[in-house]
Amino acid sequence: MGEVWTPYGKKGGMRRLIDNDWLTALIRLFIGVVFIYAAYYKITDPYTFAKSIWYYHLVPGDLINLLALILPWVELLCGLALILGMFYNGAVVLVNLLMVMFILALGSTIVRGIDIECGCFKASQTSSEAAWESLALDLFLIVFTLQLLFSRSRRWLLSSSPLKKQWSFRRFSD
Repeated sequence: MGEVWTPYGKKGGMRRLIDNDWLTALIRLFIGVVFIYAAYYKITDPYTFAKSIWYYHLVPGDLINLLALILPWVELLCGLALILGMFYNGAVVLVNLLMVMFILALGSTIVRGIDIECGCFKASQTSSEAAWESLALDLFLIVFTLQLLFSRSRRWLLSSSPLKKQWSFRRFSD
């Protein structure tokens, strides 16, 4: 009684939760809005965002301005793609890679003793909140982005052709 059979085999309680259409749609909306919100100030003030990147001391000086111009647009496009369901698989993978990159960058500043604000939603040299708090937020968010990665739900996507479903990540996750 506790197991449900699907075209992919048995589906237990955790799998049912991960594949829940409503939960996945809610998380898509939440993560999409977070990424769009995070991109907003960076797009409107790339100079200040470039300074935030510099404070991390991880990117070579020649690449800081380029990263400050490109990264916010990637975040914006990923947020829109998640909400709209276009280029969904690519957006989910890219969002997860960005989250890992943000976690590693914040973790490295903590280990090196650099006291900065993450630069996620605004830029400043000194920290008004501990880097630990930003890291905790990113770790909280990656739980949701990982749910999107492992969810088989493809409901309410604008790009869900049969050909794309054949090669999607879910085919190999059994």
